Amino acid sequence: MSYNIYFENARVAGRKPTLAPALINQVLLDVAAEAIAQTNLILAENQKDLDLMDPKDPKYDRLKLTAARIEAIAADMISVAKLDSPLGKQLSEAQMPNGLSISKVRVPLGVVGVIYEARPNVTFDVFALCFKTGNISILKGGSDADYSNRAIIGIIHNVLNKHHIDTNMVTLLPAEREATAALLNAIGYVDVLIPRGSQSLIDFVRDNSKVPVIETGAGIVHTYFDLTGNLEKGAEIIANAKTRRVSVCNALDCLIIHAERLSDLPRLSHVLSEKGVELFADERAYEALKASYPDALLHKAQPEHFGTEFLSMKMAIKTVDSFEAALEYIAINSSKHSEAIISEDAENIATFLNDVDAAAVYANASTAFTDGAQFGLGAEIGISTQKLHARGPMGLEELTSYKWIVKGNGQTRNP
Repeated sequence: MSYNIYFENARVAGRKPTLAPALINQVLLDVAAEAIAQTNLILAENQKDLDLMDPKDPKYDRLKLTAARIEAIAADMISVAKLDSPLGKQLSEAQMPNGLSISKVRVPLGVVGVIYEARPNVTFDVFALCFKTGNISILKGGSDADYSNRAIIGIIHNVLNKHHIDTNMVTLLPAEREATAALLNAIGYVDVLIPRGSQSLIDFVRDNSKVPVIETGAGIVHTYFDLTGNLEKGAEIIANAKTRRVSVCNALDCLIIHAERLSDLPRLSHVLSEKGVELFADERAYEALKASYPDALLHKAQPEHFGTEFLSMKMAIKTVDSFEAALEYIAINSSKHSEAIISEDAENIATFLNDVDAAAVYANASTAFTDGAQFGLGAEIGISTQKLHARGPMGLEELTSYKWIVKGNGQTRNP
C-alpha cells in the first residue's frame, strides 16, 4: 500500500491561504464543545481499546479516558484558543546602512508528523496546537488506541467540514506498522517528526527516520531530599510526584536522600505505603525503613532499579553522603526531563537549579507540574529533552520556525 496520497494531500492543504485567527479559534472552541457532547461515543470506543489491553500494563492508564479527562482535554483546547498566536510575531528588525529593512518573523514548521502510542489525548492536543500555529499534522497512533483515535479524528473532521475547512489539515494514518515506516521516510512531504511514547519508540524513530526529529524523551525523574529539607513539605511533594498519576513521564522514579536524614525516611514515605508504592531501597535506606514500611512493598534495590523509568507504583531510593554526591548521581542517571530538590539551603537550591542539566528543574515543588497546560502553554505536543530547537514542554512557539523578511527599494549587491 502506498501512503503517499496521505502525504500529498497534507502538503497541498499546507499550501492553502492561512486561515483567519478568529476562525481558527472558533474551530478549536467548537471541537472542545463537540468532544464534551460526544463523550459517550469517545468512551465507548475507548473501552474497545481497553478491552484489548491488560489492566496491569503500564500503558493502560495512559490509554484510559474518562469523562473528567475529556473535560480536561476540552479545557486545554479552550485555553489554546484563548492564547495569542505566535504566527507573524516579529522577533527582530534592523535597518541596514544600504537601506534594506531586515526582520525575522515566526512562521509554521509546516507538516508535522507525530508518532505516539496508547495516548488518545495526544490526538486532540496535537491537532489543537498545530491548527493554532498554521501547521498541518499527520498522526500515527498505536494500534492499541486505534478505536479511540478514530473516534476523536472523526469529531475533529466533522467540525472542520462544518466550517468548510480541508480535513487534510489533520490526518490519522492507518494503525499498521507499515504506515510508521512510510512516515519515517516521507522526505519532501513532512518537515519534522515528533515521537511520543516509550524510550524504545523514541530511539527507534531517532535511529530510523530520514525526516528531522525532535525528541520527547522518557522521564527518569529524581527528587533529592537535602540535609535541610523540610519534612512536611518533603512528604507531600514526594507523595504527589510519585502517586498523582504514575504512568506519566513526570512521575517520580527515584528519591535521593541525604544520609543524615535517613531517620526521617519512614515519615517521608508514610503516604507512599498507604498508596501501595513498592520501594527498591539501597542498603542504608532499606535498614531505615524495614521496621516501618510494609514487608511486601519493601525490597532491596538491585542495580537495574536505578536509572529506570517505572511508569507504575514503584520507586527507587538512593542514599548519598553529600549534596555534591546527589548532583553527581543525577548527572549520571538523569534522562534530563525533570529534577527536583527539597531544601531550605538557599545556596544549595541556587546551585541545583543552575547546575542540574534537565529541561525542568524544581526547588520545593512536585515534578508533576512539568506539563504544557501547567506551564501556561494551553497544552503540549510533547516534552523535549534535547537542546536543539525546543526544550521542555512544547507549546505554540515551539511549533514555529522563523524566516527573514528583506525589504528594499532597488538595492543590488556589489563585490
